[in-house]
Amino acid sequence: MLALTTMSTSPGLALIGPRSPRLVTQWARAAERAGLGSVWFIEDYFQPGAYALAGAAAAVTERVGIGLGVVNPFTRHPALLAMETGALAGLAPGRIILGLGSSNPGWIRDQMGIPFTAPLGAVRESVEIIRRLWAGERLSYAGRRFTLRAVKLDFPPAQAALPIWLGVKGPRAVAMAGEIADGVLCSILCSPGHVRRIRASTAARPRAFAMAGYIPTLIDADGERARQAIRPFLARYLAFLHGQSLLRDAGISERETEPIRAAVLAGTPAGHLVTGAMIEQTSIVGTPPECRAALARWAEAGLDTPVAVVPPDVSVLEQITRIGTEIGPFWRELTAP
Repeated sequence: MLALTTMSTSPGLALIGPRSPRLVTQWARAAERAGLGSVWFIEDYFQPGAYALAGAAAAVTERVGIGLGVVNPFTRHPALLAMETGALAGLAPGRIILGLGSSNPGWIRDQMGIPFTAPLGAVRESVEIIRRLWAGERLSYAGRRFTLRAVKLDFPPAQAALPIWLGVKGPRAVAMAGEIADGVLCSILCSPGHVRRIRASTAARPRAFAMAGYIPTLIDADGERARQAIRPFLARYLAFLHGQSLLRDAGISERETEPIRAAVLAGTPAGHLVTGAMIEQTSIVGTPPECRAALARWAEAGLDTPVAVVPPDVSVLEQITRIGTEIGPFWRELTAP
């Protein structure tokens, strides 16, 4: 699995935003040409769906890892996840990573009316079901959340092993990932402090236990211009993640994010409320030397793969080139054996 080996020595890229259905093939090809190790598809509701975009990227590339990060078992039954991921592996055998998480009650319960009960249990059951179906088993299963009766994939997946990484943040969920998963996919705004907490919580697992993280990234010859441009993008996520342990790991308090959250909910500008310290702890932003210095902090904390999240209102192709030339070789030096 060349892609899954090289992705730990090269930055990845999240392909997101309303323009992604039209541009995903162009972006994916550019990421591969730039030497990036993986492209990732975030299933944020109600935005373009992950599997269609991942399939398009898989069909036009040959080397990069294709990461689903993350999908959930509430809107996609685990048997459907096994089926869809197996089909994706047929397009890109040896390159597929399944990121699985529980999503959140706001989307699942409040907006879609789907019961959001025992989310960790649902994820645990899903990992078992997907792995057993992927292995070719005819499965009858009676769990607390899912029941299957004589279910079997009618095709053998073209990829023998499926790495399953969990998109988790809280202590109980991270502990579960260390027990049942192949790695952790850290949420956007994951700080070096957050990476260190997850590494400590999964220390019983071997170092091969993978950890990737979504990190807002913007490289510019003018560092201050980059920081100004990233602020509105960060404000949205700081508001959404207000009060969560992820931000506490970064040293960002609820008192600091409360006015950002209030402004975002009110539909008023909030970028000016994002401080320099918040940018430094959660993002790789600035001139190429500034971005390399920031990247070193994540490497020291134990991150295997930084996944760049580029704001949707900038030139993604330009940023892909800069990531490939300005920080890609530096990351490979940092992570060389």
